[in-house]
Amino acid sequence: MVERRTATGQRAASPWIRGHAADAVDFFVYVVVLNLAVEYLPSVISETFTLSLLTALLLKVTLEVVLRLKSRVIARLTSAPSRRGKVTWAVILWTLAAGSKFVVLELVALVFADQVSLGGFIPVTLLVVALLLARAGVRWLLYGRETKGVKGPTQQGQGASPPR
Repeated sequence: MVERRTATGQRAASPWIRGHAADAVDFFVYVVVLNLAVEYLPSVISETFTLSLLTALLLKVTLEVVLRLKSRVIARLTSAPSRRGKVTWAVILWTLAAGSKFVVLELVALVFADQVSLGGFIPVTLLVVALLLARAGVRWLLYGRETKGVKGPTQQGQGASPPR
């Protein structure tokens, strides 16, 4: 296997990592926020750090799916020609927003049983809001104002440096 090097002779990151740098950053942000929740919210429990890493990964995947579904529903809502269509898509959006919290709770209970608990509906809602705000804040710090749809520096056409 040939090792890739940059122009300065440093070992180059794999194309997959460069293409998903924002996802890796999101994961670490989720780990920090989740462990802060474990420390300061009595209803949020994770038996070990390893379980908190796995929980953060589960949250990352689940929230990515939910965010993609929400963006599709919002697109349908804004493009609905009738009032009835807009109301229907608004109800679907509300159901998705509220239902996603129950999905997160059930997935964590299914995968980790009693070793991890995210509390109830209110604590998991606060956790999800904190995760998404922290993610947006870190992306804003790293990539500037143009964070919508950021997948990583290379997909922005900027090489290894963040967009300016």
